[in-house]
Amino acid sequence: MSVGLAGIRIQDLRHAGNLWASKSGMSTQDLMSRMGDDDMRAALIYQRATDDAERRIASDLS
Repeated sequence: MSVGLAGIRIQDLRHAGNLWASKSGMSTQDLMSRMGDDDMRAALIYQRATDDAERRIASDLS
């Protein structure tokens, strides 16, 4: 399926959306639901792709 943008695939858009959702602080369970996935491995890949949450948690605890 073409999205009308050279070099962009539907999977690229899905990946970007899941990464941004993960960066927003979405829980693993919510991310899994958004992705329509029962396996948490995929959700964890997106959550590990950014360490923004780690910094936010450390900041909130200090």
